[in-house]
Amino acid sequence: MGKIWERITRKESPQSLEAKDASLTPHMTAKDLLGLGLGMVVGTAIFTLPGIVAAEHAGPAVALSFIIGAIGAGLAALAYAEAASALPVAGSAFSWISVLFGEGFGWIAGWLMLAEYFLAINFVASGWSAYVQGFLGEFGFHLPPMLTSGYNPKTGGFFDIFAALSIILVGLLLSRKLKGVNRLENILVILKVAVVLLFIIVGFTSIKYSNYHPFIPAHKTGTSFGGLTGILAGTAQVFVAYGGFDVIASNTAETKDPGKNMPRGIIGTLVIGSFLFVGVSLVLVGMFKYSDYAGNAEPSAWALRKAGHFITANMLAVVAIVGMFASLIGTQMASSRLIYAFGRDGLLPKKLGKVNHRHIPGNALLLVTVAAVLVGSMLPFTFLANLVSAGTLIFFMFVSLGIYALRPREGKDIPVPKFRMPFYPILPAISALFSFVIFLELSNDAKFLTLIWALIGVLIYVFYGMKHSSIATKTIK
Repeated sequence: MGKIWERITRKESPQSLEAKDASLTPHMTAKDLLGLGLGMVVGTAIFTLPGIVAAEHAGPAVALSFIIGAIGAGLAALAYAEAASALPVAGSAFSWISVLFGEGFGWIAGWLMLAEYFLAINFVASGWSAYVQGFLGEFGFHLPPMLTSGYNPKTGGFFDIFAALSIILVGLLLSRKLKGVNRLENILVILKVAVVLLFIIVGFTSIKYSNYHPFIPAHKTGTSFGGLTGILAGTAQVFVAYGGFDVIASNTAETKDPGKNMPRGIIGTLVIGSFLFVGVSLVLVGMFKYSDYAGNAEPSAWALRKAGHFITANMLAVVAIVGMFASLIGTQMASSRLIYAFGRDGLLPKKLGKVNHRHIPGNALLLVTVAAVLVGSMLPFTFLANLVSAGTLIFFMFVSLGIYALRPREGKDIPVPKFRMPFYPILPAISALFSFVIFLELSNDAKFLTLIWALIGVLIYVFYGMKHSSIATKTIK
């Protein structure tokens, strides 16, 4: 038993990780990181979740769900900013936890991150598909039910063909030179933010204040709707919206001056994204009664059409269709970098840790793209939103608690970072506790499936990673 614990807690050297990442070219600036983060935050979630969460959980108080989520994510963002500044390596929380707590703990954090990233790809792709279908439906074009969504016995949905198409297209785009991808990402993000602001301004003219009453509906016993229960259940579901800064952190090794640019990208993403989410939520539930948005995966465009703003609605739908690619770019890039990090460290086959002549982990990108198409296009939209939030909350806890292991090593074998989480040692504990409370509000299905995924990860580590990791092979030599 002692030997197993010794293996699980053997720590990776930060200098070794930096040396392994030397083939990844630092080219991203704070502007590029902000584009990546906002591409994820101001993406599928902002165009879809406010209406769904209002109908299923919080009513008009959906804005409070987003505010509480922003507070919890903001605390975690401070921990992320310090960790990324101190440990500028690929793999984000996976690499940091491997350095701070040991290889086994790092693997579990990374394995949970992989589920979050992978599901986020399909969550975004599923939302993109809903907007494409809504837009094409305006012109009388409709697909057979079996090709319109993931598995859904009620509608006959089986395979989401548009979701699969979007994943393939982004995979092909990411296989090219990344500088061009960053420029495209930044343009798409500017376009999306402009249209979100246009929605808030135009939608505001159609608000009926009676739709806000009662602002916090009474709790329905035995359900997750209404009252404080509904607000917190809504917060648990919308947490997927705040995963953008983790996407930023996964690209630390490809960032210029990460000590300065990482905190700017992470914190900037959270602040701007939070304001936009609250604005969209308040306008959306003011335009129509919250119950009207039940089961609607394109509520913003739908609300504008129903209010008679057809030009703005179609403009929003087109930008959502094009702009959601920015979210896919961020999540597929982050997923491939995480798979690369697993291969780099020998926890998965080393071929996945290879970087090609374009300085891109091509094998990891191919695996992510194929797996997302085969599996993700069959899962329904709201199911994906719950599972993504579960993974996000767990590694928010990991990283927040990691500050207690990081701080004593700063100035010794880890450089003192340019940014440090304030109010240490109190704030990291509050951050971890906050994420834990929100995690408890997730559906039982989400918690159970997250546990199953974690157990699969443990088995992979015990039967493969523990023997083949770069630390293990170094020890044998």
